[in-house]
Amino acid sequence: MIIDTMYLFPLIGVDIKDDLLKAIYENRVKIKLSINDIKINLISLFELQAKASKLNIPPKYVTRGLRVILKRFDVIPFYRDDIIEVAHEVNKILRDYIDSIIISTGISLKENLITQDSIIIRNREILAEKYGVKIYRYEDIATK
Repeated sequence: MIIDTMYLFPLIGVDIKDDLLKAIYENRVKIKLSINDIKINLISLFELQAKASKLNIPPKYVTRGLRVILKRFDVIPFYRDDIIEVAHEVNKILRDYIDSIIISTGISLKENLITQDSIIIRNREILAEKYGVKIYRYEDIATK
């Protein structure tokens, strides 16, 4: 399962309403999903750093979170040929290149994705039909 960047925020000390990692840890998931099943794209680490800077998160929290991510999760490079090719196509639908890279990672790896991004959610049927990837929201995967 590819997770969108927002689900990494708790690892840098930012509370989020839909904490997927906590739901997995507490066994509140509706599908078979463990921490070991999580994959992220390397570009999410950049995006996480940029958003942390915008939110004035102390750098020590960011670097600690990044170390946890790199140690614990399968981090997929954004510069793989297959991901770049698909991202170029997906970007025509989404118009956000970072999101296109994250979606393309799922498509290239034949992995589903979880996101709360409204633009991705609005286009999930198109993406599923064209690329065979399922896109879930937190509510689809976890219980409160």
